[in-house]
Amino acid sequence: MTPETLETLAGWVGLVLTLLVFSYLLGDNVLYRLAVYLFVGVSAGYAVVVAVEGILLPWLRGTLLASGASGGQIVMGLVPLLIGLLLLLKAYPPLARVGNLGMAFLIGIGTAVALVGTISGTLLPLIGATGAALAGDLVNGLIIILGTITSLLYFQYMVVRRPDGEAVQPWPLRLAGTLGQIFLIVTFASLYAGAILSSLTIFGERVAFLLARLTG
Repeated sequence: MTPETLETLAGWVGLVLTLLVFSYLLGDNVLYRLAVYLFVGVSAGYAVVVAVEGILLPWLRGTLLASGASGGQIVMGLVPLLIGLLLLLKAYPPLARVGNLGMAFLIGIGTAVALVGTISGTLLPLIGATGAALAGDLVNGLIIILGTITSLLYFQYMVVRRPDGEAVQPWPLRLAGTLGQIFLIVTFASLYAGAILSSLTIFGERVAFLLARLTG
């Protein structure tokens, strides 16, 4: 099969799948579900192939299956294998508690990596960018600092108890929370507007693709 034939076939398959997805405008139906099942199945199969070819096989070749593997390489190969086996035990109720060891290790390592990544990749650059904005433009820098602080205070629930027993927030905290809520609303509205514009752009491209395929 020539590349031109494959390209033409791929174009018609894309046309059919696009029409199946658009059929959801008429309501949930079998055609739309078929397109979703195909998408999920192909995505899952692609993820498995990438995981096996890009992660599992190189890991095995570099550890357990390596020629003249050292003790450290063998340990590095057995530890992930042991954790995987522990996770599989969670499917067997009598040994589910043993499988929790693998889950605890996985969550602990994942949390530590996420925390380090958040601090080094988000928090510290944000602080640096805020300081740079404050030094370059005082007004914009103050707005960034005010928005950051008040947005964080919006999620604080510190209260004081009145003599009558009612628990209320101090008025400075309520004021800062209200201002933070305004910043959050503006931010989410901007993100939502950007998402809508991106969706409309993709929709326009798919409509143009359909028209080009049907008229060509």
